[in-house]
Amino acid sequence: MNDYQLKYTGTLLAGVDEVGRGPLAGDVVTAAVILDPNNPIEGLMDSKKLTEKKREALFPIIQEKALAFAIARCSVEEIDQWNILQASLIAMHRAVDALSVTPEYVAVDGNKLPQWDYPSEPVVKGDALVPEIAAASILAKVTRDRELVAFDQQYPEYGFAKHKGYPTKAHMAAIEQHGICPIHRISYAPVKKQLGLFE
Repeated sequence: MNDYQLKYTGTLLAGVDEVGRGPLAGDVVTAAVILDPNNPIEGLMDSKKLTEKKREALFPIIQEKALAFAIARCSVEEIDQWNILQASLIAMHRAVDALSVTPEYVAVDGNKLPQWDYPSEPVVKGDALVPEIAAASILAKVTRDRELVAFDQQYPEYGFAKHKGYPTKAHMAAIEQHGICPIHRISYAPVKKQLGLFE
């Protein structure tokens, strides 16, 4: 990973990322991680570029070696109430607030920052540039993927274990055939269409 040159050069840096803005179902999950510079973790990179097996292997290592980590979320109901961008930013805020160590600085994946008092900066494609953000992306993705696999047991007709709630052809066909279930986001256009809320 080519380390991005942040404005902050200290050690209490929190990286924050979210997973689940695009899916039609399930919570949006965020994580915040403060890595220990004296206890480096090999293999950190954007979670989307790692295999599921590698993400699962790194998940406990990050939790063991990090100075602090926290996982937070906004629910489907909150997403529908506030919209996915606001829900993602609120969930990021919750993750940083939940850290057992207060960060001196926060690097956030993307181009927007939550409304908070933490010194911080957004980093576009930060999960590929900042190790702390990469670690956060892994924690968030593994957590959310596990939840969607569990939901697959509860709602097997939708195939959540395979597509994790994203609008694949198979998922759209399942919605067309079975309607929606309680974890679908009713504010999303394909779900609204299924509900007949607009043409």
